[in-house]
Amino acid sequence: MSALWSHERARLLVGIGVAGLLLFVVAPNVLSDFRLNLLAKFICLAMVAVGIGLAWGRGGMLTLGQGVFFGLGGYLMAMHLKLADAGPDGVPDFMLLYGDGTVPAWWEPMRSPVVTILAILLLPAGLAALLGLVVFKRRVRGAYFAILSQALAAAFVILLIGQQKVTGGTNGLNGFRSFFGFSLADPLNKQMLYYIAAGTLLAMVLTVRLIMRSRYGELLVAVRDQENRVRFLGYDPALVKVLAYTVAALFAAIGGALFAPIVGIISPADVGVVPSIAFLVGVAIGGRATLLGPVVGSLAVSWAETSLSERFPSFWTYFLGGLFILVVAFLPDGFATLGRLRVRRRSSSDEPGGPGADAPGTDVPTTPDDERDEATASAGRTA
Repeated sequence: MSALWSHERARLLVGIGVAGLLLFVVAPNVLSDFRLNLLAKFICLAMVAVGIGLAWGRGGMLTLGQGVFFGLGGYLMAMHLKLADAGPDGVPDFMLLYGDGTVPAWWEPMRSPVVTILAILLLPAGLAALLGLVVFKRRVRGAYFAILSQALAAAFVILLIGQQKVTGGTNGLNGFRSFFGFSLADPLNKQMLYYIAAGTLLAMVLTVRLIMRSRYGELLVAVRDQENRVRFLGYDPALVKVLAYTVAALFAAIGGALFAPIVGIISPADVGVVPSIAFLVGVAIGGRATLLGPVVGSLAVSWAETSLSERFPSFWTYFLGGLFILVVAFLPDGFATLGRLRVRRRSSSDEPGGPGADAPGTDVPTTPDDERDEATASAGRTA
């Protein structure tokens, strides 16, 4: 077992090393400033996918409303950027146009960078924890939870559009000139934002990997597959789900907070029902139950959307829909599962070619269901 762990750890280190090389060395030297900024945008969207992979792939929670938490992070950051551009005691330009020329009291704390960062980290996570406790304690799950989360995203968009004086309405918040004192007109500062986004994405992947390999990760899979059995063993499945849902919301909020200065705008079009579904499509295509599948799927879908929409403005949506149907019909666990190999299970008495041994060279791809018995049994041993 120790040799197996060393092997898996080596593969992880190699994978992170290759990803770091591509993100921090190859991409900045190969891509133009425009394409690098576009990749930074895709990375922000991939952060949301990492959280969905944890909540949906490992926890079985079909989250169709991650745009809410993405939007909260984005709007909180945008509020600070607009206030910083306006100067001390200044008023953001859109408030002079749409409002009465005064800054609302609940905007004022966002003048502080520290308060802004704390708000981005705590408010979306707190909202997710509160919502999760209310929903999961009542044992709402499956399609009902998906519909509820999607309705929350729709309501959030209506709220943003209806409060034009303080949110910018359908135009959103845009025209940012600086990011914590650094001019966004400087290409070097834009490249700095790219590096921050790339490093944050890698940190999120490592965090999810630690969660997946922990005792909590096994318990989360057990709740996904045998919730009643886990409840019988003495655990509260609601609390297990709430933690994963909160982490996913936190990742989405951080992605939204970096999205605002990188793209230069945050609007209702970026946080509604359609973007929330798009987040889910990338995760499903890449492989929701794998570590890197959600990231690769999200980046691939974002790249395809941009590339195909440039060449075939009215066709790319059909291509994306067809690809999604293909995955659901023939690869329900995503493309990433094609490359996953299941470790051969041998008892201590097994010998090569003996009873219980796999035939030479027959490594079988795994699916999320392969983890069910092991995770549930682990929960039972812990209880």
